[in-house]
Order: sequence, then C-alpha cells, then structure tokens
Amino acid sequence: MGRVTARVRATRLDPSAEIARLDRIETLAVEEPMQLRVEHGPEGARRREDIAVTMRTPGDDFDLALGHLLTEGLLTDPQTVAGMMHCTDVGPDGRPTFNVVDVVLRDGMSLADRPRHRPEVMTSACGVCGKDEIDAITATTPYAVAADPVRLAGSVLAGLPDEVRTQQRGFDRTGGMHAAAIATAQGEVLAVREDVGRHNAADKVIGWAAREGMLPLTGHVLVVSARASFELVQKAVMAGLPALVAVSAPTSLAVDLAREQGLTLVAFARGARCTVYTHPHRVLADAGPST
Repeated sequence: MGRVTARVRATRLDPSAEIARLDRIETLAVEEPMQLRVEHGPEGARRREDIAVTMRTPGDDFDLALGHLLTEGLLTDPQTVAGMMHCTDVGPDGRPTFNVVDVVLRDGMSLADRPRHRPEVMTSACGVCGKDEIDAITATTPYAVAADPVRLAGSVLAGLPDEVRTQQRGFDRTGGMHAAAIATAQGEVLAVREDVGRHNAADKVIGWAAREGMLPLTGHVLVVSARASFELVQKAVMAGLPALVAVSAPTSLAVDLAREQGLTLVAFARGARCTVYTHPHRVLADAGPST
C-alpha cells in the first residue's frame, strides 16, 4: 500500500508568536492517482477495460474500487466480483506504487452499464464532473429506499458527526482529509473511511459494507464530514441507505434528488442541532427542556 501521509518542510509565519518565523516539518495527506480496471465478459471473449482514474489517498483501495463500481451503477451485485488485486506498477524510483487496481468479474459476468469515459482525470474534489446532464448521472438504484421504515432520533443524527470526528485519525495528523461513515439507526458508528476526496471516502465505506455483505444498507445512515452534494446523495441511494447526515450545507440538486428518491437528508448537524431537508417523517424530535 502507498503512503497515506507525507512529511514536508514549511515555514510558519505568525507575528503574534514568540518566534514570528518558524521552519518546521508538516504532515500532509497524500494524493495519488488510482487507475481502476475491470476484466469481464463471457469465457473466451473476456476483456480488460479501463474504468476511471481518480485522485485519492492510498489505502482501502479495494473498498474504493468496489464502492465506485456499485455507486456508479456499473455493478448491481458485489457477488459478481471474483477478485481484486493491485497491479505491480513501478514508480520512477523503481518501487511499487500500488496505484492500479484490477477487478475481475466471475466468468460470464459483465458490467451492468457502460462506464463514463471522462476527458480527463477525476480530481479528489470531483464527484459528478465530466457528466453532461443530470439524466446521464442519475443511475437507477436496485433498492426501494423510499420504502425503508426506519425511524431516527434527531439527537442521534445531530451527534453523529461529532462521534465520527473522534475516529478521524488522518484528519488529526493532516487537517486535510474528509471522512465518511456507516452508522446504525441507534447511533453506533460501524466503520469510518478517510480520503482527500469526499466522494472517495463515501465509496470506500460503501465498498467496505459491500465486502461485509451488508448491502442494501437498510436502516443505516451515511455520515459525511462535508457538504451534502448531489454525488453523495446518489451514492447513498445506490447503496440502499435511507438517510444521509452532513456537517455542512446541502446543495439544491442534492435536495431535489433526495426528495425524489425517498432519502432523508440531514445537514448542518452540529452539537445538538440539525436541519432535515427531505422526508422528515423518519426523524423523531426529542423532547425539549421542561418548563
């Protein structure tokens, strides 16, 4: 596996400090490309196809690969995957980079949809970049998210980002990683994944759930340490999640998609407060202070 963090020299300027100019070593989040390839097709006519190149923080690459394939609608069932491996690519220094992941589907299995061929590399900030129109990015989920009967306490939802924050080891070291987590309706955080890209972090934790045999994630919550964007709502829906909780604001398109797909979208979840933007029937308001 490649490095998750890197150490670099930097100069800190702080006129209010005892030492106004201080040379020091800083820890940064590593950002490297990961190429995703899939071998699929009937026996005797199998082919290996380039799917995407995304800028990510190394680590949990197999979860990232599987999560990406599922949330982009390229796979509908993780059981179609026979195996995953790092290609032994070598960097300029002659050492393995682990920046190419090959996914092999079972004999006779093919991708459920055609991959979108972007004109350029996906950046760590990119989720839906390179997509021409909404119709091209609204994949059809195999799960009935709107029918999920789960009920969620408002206090639990509001407190989830703080709970996830206690498990953000990469952020503690670098201050430069997003996090995504899967939690139960009762507020138990089952897994946390970090990455420089918020959409990568979501793919990693959804890929983890897929490898654990948990899809669809009925009755669970996706928690993200960023704004609630369209691509994060789409990824939640594609995994069968009935709720998404974000630290920051939602976008208008995220609200539209959440409303259409039956997902409860919660944002500005900080301390004891949160704002529910769609399908509030799932959220139970806690009793306020007695008078």
